Amino acid sequence: MKPILLIAIGGAAGSVARYLLSLFVMKQMTLAFPLGTMLVNLSGCFMIGLIYGLSSRYAWITEEWRLLLATGICGGYTTFSSFSYESIALIREGDYAHFFGYVSGSVILGLLATAGGFWLTR
Repeated sequence: MKPILLIAIGGAAGSVARYLLSLFVMKQMTLAFPLGTMLVNLSGCFMIGLIYGLSSRYAWITEEWRLLLATGICGGYTTFSSFSYESIALIREGDYAHFFGYVSGSVILGLLATAGGFWLTR
């Protein structure tokens, strides 16, 4: 039960942080480009890279800390960070076929799924 609670607390914090950053950026800039979302995605990718990079070097970042920080906060903040980390992990393992399949499949099928959802609601 403790892992679920850590993920839930982190997820709530990440979701609020995503909303606040996006809101702040939208109020500062009047662009048609979704800069707030892009900044959230990029900063989430940087954060998850730091978390997993540090956890591979230091024993004090335990599985519980990774659940709170990476799965919870980064997952609530942006799932794009998980996508990015998993893609890099495939490259590091030399699994290029799965890397290209995962990245292209996620982007192309994700766009098609979103379009399909819009289409179904017409």
